[in-house]
Amino acid sequence: MRKIILTGIAVAGGFLSTNAQCKTVSALTENFDTWKDINKCWTAQSGKAMLYPSDKRVIFYSMNSPGENMYLITPQIQAGTYTLSLDLSDNGGETTIELFSINNTSDAKSYVSIAKPSKITGEKKVLNISLKKDSHLGIKVLLNGIHQAVYLDNLSLKPKK
Repeated sequence: MRKIILTGIAVAGGFLSTNAQCKTVSALTENFDTWKDINKCWTAQSGKAMLYPSDKRVIFYSMNSPGENMYLITPQIQAGTYTLSLDLSDNGGETTIELFSINNTSDAKSYVSIAKPSKITGEKKVLNISLKKDSHLGIKVLLNGIHQAVYLDNLSLKPKK
C-alpha cells in the first residue's frame, strides 16, 4: 500500500514540476511546424469538439458539436500592451475568434474577454491587446456548423512600442 501511495505522490510531483518549467514570456512566435501534440506550456480546451495540431498548424474542428467553446491558451504572458498577429482561415460557414485574458486555465470564471468576437475571413488578423497583469492569452474560436474547421498558423505576439 505504501508503494502505491508513494508512486502516486511521485507521479503528481512530476506533473507539477513539468508545469513549473513553463516560464512567463514577453513575446511569442509560433508557426506550429514541429508540433506533434499541443505544446506542454500551452493548453487546449475543446469540449466535445476537437482542437489539435496537424499539417503544421492548429485545427479547431467542430465534429458534430457546433457552438462548442474551444480555446487555445498560451503560456503565461507578462503584463503589457502587445500586437498579436495570426493567420486564420476556415472551411466555410460562419466562424468567429475572440481573445481572453486568463488568470487560471482551470477556472472559467477567470476568463475575461479583451477583444470582441470578430469574423474569421481568411485574412491575417492583427489585433492590439492589453494585459493588466501577468496572464495567459486565450484564443477562443466559435464554429457554428457541423464538420466545420478553423485553421490557425503563424502566431506572433510582440510588445507594442
